[in-house]
Amino acid sequence: MPLNRRDFINRSAATGAGVALAGAAGAVAAPGAQAADAHAGGRGQHGPRTFSLRVLGTTDLHGHALNWDYFTDAEYDDATHNDVGLAKVATLVEAARAEKGHDRTLLIDAGDIIQGTQLSYYYARVEPITGDRKGPRHPMALAMNHMRYDAAALGNHEFNYGIPLLRAFQEQCDFPLLAANAVDATTLKPAFPPYLVKELRVPGHPPVKVGVLGLTNPGIAVWDKANVQGRMAFPGLVEQAKVYVPKLRALGCDVVICTDHSGLDGGTSYGDAVPYPENASSLVAAQVPGIDAILVGHTHVERPQTLVVNEQTGRTVVLSEPLMWGMRLSVFDIDLVRERGRWQVASVTAEVRNANTVEEDPVVAKLVRAEHEKVVAYVNQVVGTCTAAMSAAESTYKDTPIIDFINLVQSDTVTAALAGTQYADLPVLSEASPFSRTAAIPAGQVSLRDVAGLYVYENTLDAKILTGAQVKDYLEWSARYFAQTAPDAPVDPAELTNAGNIPDYSYDVLSGVSYDIDIAQPAGSRIVNLTHDGKPVDPAARFVLAVNNYRSSGGSNYPHVAAAQSVWSSSDEIRNTIIAWVQAHGTIDPSTFGADQWRLTRAGVPLFQ
Repeated sequence: MPLNRRDFINRSAATGAGVALAGAAGAVAAPGAQAADAHAGGRGQHGPRTFSLRVLGTTDLHGHALNWDYFTDAEYDDATHNDVGLAKVATLVEAARAEKGHDRTLLIDAGDIIQGTQLSYYYARVEPITGDRKGPRHPMALAMNHMRYDAAALGNHEFNYGIPLLRAFQEQCDFPLLAANAVDATTLKPAFPPYLVKELRVPGHPPVKVGVLGLTNPGIAVWDKANVQGRMAFPGLVEQAKVYVPKLRALGCDVVICTDHSGLDGGTSYGDAVPYPENASSLVAAQVPGIDAILVGHTHVERPQTLVVNEQTGRTVVLSEPLMWGMRLSVFDIDLVRERGRWQVASVTAEVRNANTVEEDPVVAKLVRAEHEKVVAYVNQVVGTCTAAMSAAESTYKDTPIIDFINLVQSDTVTAALAGTQYADLPVLSEASPFSRTAAIPAGQVSLRDVAGLYVYENTLDAKILTGAQVKDYLEWSARYFAQTAPDAPVDPAELTNAGNIPDYSYDVLSGVSYDIDIAQPAGSRIVNLTHDGKPVDPAARFVLAVNNYRSSGGSNYPHVAAAQSVWSSSDEIRNTIIAWVQAHGTIDPSTFGADQWRLTRAGVPLFQ
């Protein structure tokens, strides 16, 4: 009976035997191993006494294979002219390998690979991949296999499409997907390989063993509850690192690298919904002895090199986060010296390299070209028309039709779903966030990509019951997004939003009620003139809130909603629901929706008319 590669890797990881023995999980082959001599700083009787290696890292690729924006149907560009995609990263990788030597360079990723673009969506929902390599091939697997990734940690967005799709992607990868803190909910045994051990040959000496420990985000239990509840559990990063780092050292690892899908600052967006912090990489570095470096992910920021001192050993741990989407490549350089019969880490440094400084790797670009072109045709199909152009450019500080439209679709969907139930007479409210400030619907013909651009996440729709008092609390939490501004202070829209670094996706606009946000007041006391059907909202009244599953599960720590009674939920993405609405109605007419109003005020005076 043929041996299933994934089953072998998982069995090896679960028994603690290591995953360094077979296929992509085996020891690094060392073609031209004599190249090590050229990098030796000193030589003993039996060969070099120093050795240097390099670990390259990506994170939060989010389905970006090519330097392309499927929502604008053009090459990707932003205000600072970043480039994205694995084809660009591949060029940086090959240059970095050539500098150090292919036989002494590892390539790893810190998660969030298979969600984020229409390219990745297509191969999850439209023409989904299977574990059968005769079926559709995931373009991210095609590119990463060619680039010879050694390992990748799982990100939280790997679970968005469900565990079967993730397993199919795992089957298509020639490298292990690591997650020491993703365990079977019943047995608590690893659901994925926890770690990888690679051996780098050194002439005249024992090999240098490098342990790569993968850690994912505990927030998966909150954000993808529908996909993982009862099937997998997600302990804390620190807790699992304390288990596996000593194990890697006991296996003889001279170097231990963590690849963490978790940010640095110790903060958490989901409150106390789970007892482990969301962004724990700095805690792992400080509290778990035996780690030399950490590739950081999840937070989409650029941190070329961050130093954290371990509290027990006093040794410095080097962390690096290479922004997102393939915009940067982290480069860790690790120098070792042979002392007292073993390899010791002498120094670690990190930097990032910019993908906009190089051309795409033509081989990687060609590998995914057919898949890319199929998706371009898919997203450019016409699905309806719009009577007037709508833009999200001002949606973070004004009531705009484009956000009203999302709320209209969600309200219509929930109202129809509850028809004939005991909840049919309850007023339906809806929440939507300005996910993309560049989203726009043109006047005239509307393509699928225009509509999909309104909702850039694979969220699904829930319906929960809140009281009027809870609705006000919900809006107060959302209004923290605005900077407190004195009545006589100058107003700059660019300075009003994202107070306390709250991201746009954590700010909600509600439909079904009208309200003012008085930004002269402190956070928590800003919502005034809250009405429903022209009357003040009764604190005891009951409402149904149409809410995305991320928010419904505790994402961004909104009050009440996670614990609220659920009366309906959908497994279909909100993006698809919006597309289906346009296809069914044919025309979007902004003059027919958006009767509810919200506005920013200062001491009762409207800021924008």
